[in-house]
Amino acid sequence: MVNSAVASKIAKLDSGGGVNHCFYDKIVFKKVKAMLGGKVKVMLTGSAPIDGKVLKFLKACFCCPIIEGYGMTETCAGSLITFPDDAEIGHVGGPLHNVKIRLRDIPEM
Repeated sequence: MVNSAVASKIAKLDSGGGVNHCFYDKIVFKKVKAMLGGKVKVMLTGSAPIDGKVLKFLKACFCCPIIEGYGMTETCAGSLITFPDDAEIGHVGGPLHNVKIRLRDIPEM
């Protein structure tokens, strides 16, 4: 039952339906959410990219959006983050409001 619950939630996530499922969240994933206190609304990850399959699995199991971020010491940490409702995996999203980003061609690279 757990495998089909995870597969169902990942399929819903892939179709843009979000991370919640009215049946599986109450029956299967209630105990998983309880391991974190049961009140987690969002998770944040940074420092290294997470494999897409792992990220989808974590979103399905913990029933909350997981935001990926990118930053550098030079920019005082966070520069780019994904939107909480973004179902696409494999990017870190757009810049934060306090960050100015410029793309520049470097011919020797």
